[in-house]
Amino acid sequence: MDTYTSQMHLLLHAADLIEDRLRQSLSAIGMRPRQARILDALDRMGSASQADLARAFDITPASMSTMTARLIEAGLISREVHPSEARSNVLRLSAHGRGLLSEIHAVWRDVDLLIDDTIGAENARTLAALTRSLRDGLGGYAPGRDPVTSGPASDKPYGDNWNPDGSPERGTS
Repeated sequence: MDTYTSQMHLLLHAADLIEDRLRQSLSAIGMRPRQARILDALDRMGSASQADLARAFDITPASMSTMTARLIEAGLISREVHPSEARSNVLRLSAHGRGLLSEIHAVWRDVDLLIDDTIGAENARTLAALTRSLRDGLGGYAPGRDPVTSGPASDKPYGDNWNPDGSPERGTS
């Protein structure tokens, strides 16, 4: 009888459980996890084409088109003609989308605190550092960040309320 347990399956299972919690919490503000990440990326990027977003999120342009259409319809982003290329469009956060970011970041902090409470703050920091190393080693980077300069100091998903070691500050919203 083979008793081998794949580390990858444990990682995927934990990620699924975390994403389920995230999905439940974001649904209270009418968002899905990837929609929230797109709003956050557009906040950092200022503006981007659909093709740029699709590349940053490593999804097909058609999938990104469907997602951005929903975000436009919800009034969270706008599509404008590119200022220097009349045949291209750029996407930007709307005022409504920008206003929702603080709620998105609050949900993300709550999930981070859930991880802290589940495995301990020190283990959570170690997990974040190891996960970042894995992501970077596999060629990934945070959408909206320069893949060349992306690293611990630039992965600050909550702006100033994020500690340099990757742990959330308790009591900040």
